[in-house]
Amino acid sequence: LAQITFPHLLVYTVPEYLILTAGGMDRLQKLCRHLSPAATAAAASLDATHVPKPLHPAEEVPDVPVMHPLDPLSPKEIDLVRQLVSHRADFEVIIFESVELLGPLKTEVRGWAPNKPFSRKARATFFQRSVMGCYEADVDLREHKVLRWQFNEQARPRITMEDINGLYTAAAKSDALKAALAKRGLKFDPQSLHLEPWPACNFPGDDAANRSLLNTFFWQKLEPEDNHYAHPIEGLNCFYDRLKREIVEVQDHEVIPIPQIRSNYNSHYNQASFGSSYVFKPLEISQPDGPSFTVTNRVIAWHKWSVHVGWRTKEGMVLSDISFDGRPILYEACIAEMVVPYGSPHNAHYRKSVFDIGEAGFGSTVNSLKRGCDCKGSIHYLDAWLSTTRGQPKKIDNAVCVHEEDHSILWKHTDSAGHVEVRRARRLVISSIHTVGNYEYGCYWYFMMDGTLEFEMKATGIINTTGVVPGKGQGKHGNKYGVEVSPGVFGIHHQHLFTAKLNWAVDGDSNSVVEVDTKQDPYGSDGNPHGNSWYVEETVLKSEQKAARNKNDATMRFWKFINPKKLNAMGFPTGYKLDPTWSIRNMTVPESPNGQRQSTYFNDLWVTAYDPERQYPCGKSIHQSDGSHDGLAKWIKEDRPLVGQDIVAWYNFGLHHITRLEDYPVQPVTSVGFKLHPVGFFDRNPCLDVPPTKDGELARDV
Repeated sequence: LAQITFPHLLVYTVPEYLILTAGGMDRLQKLCRHLSPAATAAAASLDATHVPKPLHPAEEVPDVPVMHPLDPLSPKEIDLVRQLVSHRADFEVIIFESVELLGPLKTEVRGWAPNKPFSRKARATFFQRSVMGCYEADVDLREHKVLRWQFNEQARPRITMEDINGLYTAAAKSDALKAALAKRGLKFDPQSLHLEPWPACNFPGDDAANRSLLNTFFWQKLEPEDNHYAHPIEGLNCFYDRLKREIVEVQDHEVIPIPQIRSNYNSHYNQASFGSSYVFKPLEISQPDGPSFTVTNRVIAWHKWSVHVGWRTKEGMVLSDISFDGRPILYEACIAEMVVPYGSPHNAHYRKSVFDIGEAGFGSTVNSLKRGCDCKGSIHYLDAWLSTTRGQPKKIDNAVCVHEEDHSILWKHTDSAGHVEVRRARRLVISSIHTVGNYEYGCYWYFMMDGTLEFEMKATGIINTTGVVPGKGQGKHGNKYGVEVSPGVFGIHHQHLFTAKLNWAVDGDSNSVVEVDTKQDPYGSDGNPHGNSWYVEETVLKSEQKAARNKNDATMRFWKFINPKKLNAMGFPTGYKLDPTWSIRNMTVPESPNGQRQSTYFNDLWVTAYDPERQYPCGKSIHQSDGSHDGLAKWIKEDRPLVGQDIVAWYNFGLHHITRLEDYPVQPVTSVGFKLHPVGFFDRNPCLDVPPTKDGELARDV
């Protein structure tokens, strides 16, 4: 009756069910008070937090087991969050940015045992397309309650498929864009044009308080499978307002001839050259008895290691509860943020500075991996479940690959009598690969037999191309800011800056950070009479502001993370060390608009006291932010103590990418990363219990 007579009440009907929004329920209660006493009583019994019956029959949503407090949300849990949020909201169209696990208390994780009950809470981030800002809702999945409902008008959602679809629709309606394309002999045709939305960042004149902008660049496609990055449409970009869902500005800087040389990398374009100069014989990896690791839902045990593999929309793979031989090392490890600033002032390219995790999302851009190509050997895959923009569960098959591989020698020595002792090494590999626009990022975590943990980022894909007059470079700038990789195709120099989040738990949560420098007394002094003497100087970094640090090549600086309450056999604190091998200098000027958004990347290391709400080093909502409201630079103003505390290290590393011809049309893998080595964590080499390799496992002579 209410739906028929008063459709504005926001009543939704689906087969067998009737669902009211909170606003609709409130209005229905007021209406019923003017009707019969029975209707008034019925209205009073309505509860805005009451859980509606599922909008989908149970069989339509797969049942994925949840066995550990840190397991990602199951599809049924994602769907339940959607129902609760939709029920609570007082607006109709909800666009979900993410629905994911709200991390449990550490005490609950540490006290967990198989078959022991545990809490389940989730956090949904969502928005209305026509309203500036984002909502957050925390949900208790056991009690079916909305625990927290918060609106942040300063937040901007990350880029989603909704934006890309809306961009194409708006572009098709823009007369100004059509006119600019016509100047280049082009028509607006989605089959022959590639539109790529980039974050507009936050520059003076953007009116970021009232507009949610995406800066769009264009490429031509000569055929359906053509590599469009070979045909940049230079001098043209436009701004798409996500609130108005329209093109609000077209910038036409210059008309450059569009390069027409095809540069395709797909296999069918290159079959004629396959094996023309070499032939590889088959290389097979065989484990007839299966791998040495075990997988219990999402907990992996291998050698003496144990690790839980989780998943989040922004970060993608999250490793938790990492231990070796029963001793905790890290509570959490993940790549928490990255930014790719480009180094040219030409046209609108100065705005290219995308946070690929905070503004796009590693978790939502993950590849579905394939056996034999992305991974080889005896593989175990883990799937990822995400929320669509409509809040429905979506499965990514084979998002994570788990396998072990040979890793050369573990240790070796030949004594004076000629006796040889050698041990073979292998390592556990947990990996995922993500496609963000033109680039692929392979995230590889390596677990070593000696207790070392290593991360490698493998960057491949296609360089972001711009157009130039062949042989002339970027106008008055020439080839100053990049390299012409093919006639008329230009690759701008750029950087890839990554942040690893490492929540240390070395033998427990009472940890400290120590800076270690190699020093030398003056030659001829009592401390260095012959010029050969040197020593290490250790400095405990006592608070957050003191722990904002940079590497120092002159002193071979590294950092140790120790437990001052746990001592090894020689009486020193147990610990792990981080060598800043791949730290690079951010070339963006700190005072510039882009530099202020990248404040995290002007130190190589930050260390903060643990706070479960502080997950993202550049802020929870970086899109179109000016960088002043959230993030590490703001957090450390509290200057919290770090000695004997639960601490989080944020380590920055990266690629300084000077574009080269060999990067085109598809870039061979180049790698960066870091290693975490035990230092005093063990009393001696922990690999003495590794037996010699059996004769049957040795390679055959050829």
